[in-house]
Amino acid sequence: MRTVALFLCVTLASLTHAADVSVRVKGAPADGVLIFQVYDSPNAFGDFRDPIREMSAPVRPEGTYRIDDVPAGDVAVLVYLDENGNKLIDKNFIGIPKEPLGISNNYRPKGPPAFERAKFSVVENESLAIDIEIYKVLGERGRLGVGAGVIGRSSPYVGSDSSVLQPIPAITYNGERLQWLGPDVRYGLLGTGRWRLAASASYRVGVYEEDDSPILAGLGDRDSTLMAGLGFRVEIPGGVNLLLRYQHDVLDRIGGGSATARVSKGFQAGWLRIAPQLQVNWLSSELTNYDFGVPPGAATPGRPEYRTGSSISYEAGFGSFIELTEDWRIVLSLSAEFLPDEIVASPIVDDDTVIKGFAAIAYVF
Repeated sequence: MRTVALFLCVTLASLTHAADVSVRVKGAPADGVLIFQVYDSPNAFGDFRDPIREMSAPVRPEGTYRIDDVPAGDVAVLVYLDENGNKLIDKNFIGIPKEPLGISNNYRPKGPPAFERAKFSVVENESLAIDIEIYKVLGERGRLGVGAGVIGRSSPYVGSDSSVLQPIPAITYNGERLQWLGPDVRYGLLGTGRWRLAASASYRVGVYEEDDSPILAGLGDRDSTLMAGLGFRVEIPGGVNLLLRYQHDVLDRIGGGSATARVSKGFQAGWLRIAPQLQVNWLSSELTNYDFGVPPGAATPGRPEYRTGSSISYEAGFGSFIELTEDWRIVLSLSAEFLPDEIVASPIVDDDTVIKGFAAIAYVF
């Protein structure tokens, strides 16, 4: 009897803190299945994962649906059309939902969604109604953004206080398969759910000019080049993302290639999303020697010949996204790369850390 009484007390206590939310859905097709999700966590909402409530219902002519037992407090509601019946939000290769959806407050983000803009307050034991309109996140032709950006990189070379700082046009595009963000372009090949395979290309900025420091005189300016290859991205439960990528110098200005393994996780605070990340980099001997070696023909008494071979470095940093409005956004990334001993031992290197970053402000149509 005591157990039954305790169970009833717990059940009644939970009911007194629950509410019913009626959702009037606009823009849904004539048939299909809608899935409703309720979130009370900014971090979970930012990834559209781990909702506290979820229900599905066939499309109804009257367009009204009720979500029972919504907890009191600030919540956000997402509804999406489950076009293929897999009970998952299908995403393109960079994680943007492909299936039509709608968000409470009719919020239409053009980047990672901010809980702050979608939330509304639920009072215990009340019944309330909200309107949500279904739409395609990427529209019919994708999302184009224009703005200005800059790529930066500190100098680890002896006697050099010249950091590489290169302004670039911040033209961005997000489509179902194609993404262009600053110096990086990706094209989705396979996958729509928790894993995606994409072709990728990146603009690699030359690391120094020979007049940056006396120790570099005679080595020649380092060329920029285009790296291209494949990237494999996996969403791990808990909002963790794993990226594996290999790229090769397709212009053959330097030769060789690089590989990256990166783990990141996003966190939401108001309109700011920040994603700490850890990364391991592999550079082929061609790239490592080009950046940090001394070829035989350029050796001097104060700068002996030096070859590094391939190298592995470790990197820690973060990426962030600031939604100023639904149309204006700021994208930032900053990281510190810790150079291995075989690079630091080079006669032209005197710092074991390189600071790298990218920043851009853009208007998204």
